[in-house]
Amino acid sequence: MTHPPLSGWSLDDRDQKTIQTWLTQCQWFYKHYFQAETDGWENIPETGAALIVGSHNGGLACPDMMISLYDWFRHFGTERLVYGLMHPHVWEVYSPLAKIASQLGAIRANPRLAISALERGACVLVYPGGGPDVFRPYWERDQIKFCGRKGFIKLALRENVSIVPVISWGAHDTLFVLADIYEPMKWFLETFKLPWLFNLDPEVFPIYLGLPWGISFGPLMNFPLPAKVRVRVCPPIQFERYGREATQDSDYVQYCYDTVVQEMQTHLNQLIKEADY
Repeated sequence: MTHPPLSGWSLDDRDQKTIQTWLTQCQWFYKHYFQAETDGWENIPETGAALIVGSHNGGLACPDMMISLYDWFRHFGTERLVYGLMHPHVWEVYSPLAKIASQLGAIRANPRLAISALERGACVLVYPGGGPDVFRPYWERDQIKFCGRKGFIKLALRENVSIVPVISWGAHDTLFVLADIYEPMKWFLETFKLPWLFNLDPEVFPIYLGLPWGISFGPLMNFPLPAKVRVRVCPPIQFERYGREATQDSDYVQYCYDTVVQEMQTHLNQLIKEADY
């Protein structure tokens, strides 16, 4: 099966010239608009593959993710391969954004693509919480929210790679999510036999306050408000067992998932304490 260019299906769409241009364009926002602070980059393995697992905020703009990517290129250059798993809906609905994302290294959140990237020795960045995480309500801003999604655990176990957690604090102030009304919206559409916008189930339907819409409904593109954002790369997490057999042990997969969430929550709590001083 053939796929159109820059469709998120290829590991070869990333473009170093585009990355360099993007770094220049983002520099002012990184330094001044978000006053970004990051640390812990020594926790990334110097060579080889790793699964970088993050929690993000701030809607589809997700500035903490972009800050993480910016600092990756600052520390490791544009030559070292890193790919970010992105929801397939982005290619269906936000094609201009998806094109640029592909050139920066985004690929569709597909297990085979992720495995291929790891087999190349690349690091793979994944945000398991997806839409419910990036649009989590403001009162959940201090919580790691992965919604029980364990695909990233199975990927790490299958490919025998460590998990490097990335946490952030501050991006929740760039978009104030008041509530998620996904369940009542889903009930309404199913009751009256109405389709979702673009016939795509978005998994989340937020009510939020932010730019450029003011108060808005649904997972629309947004421009982030200025806010100080901190990002921390945490020590790698390694498990006792790896391989296909480990991925088939549901209790063990749950244990590994709980370990990652608890570790990230502990580090996030510490980052919040530091930010409050």
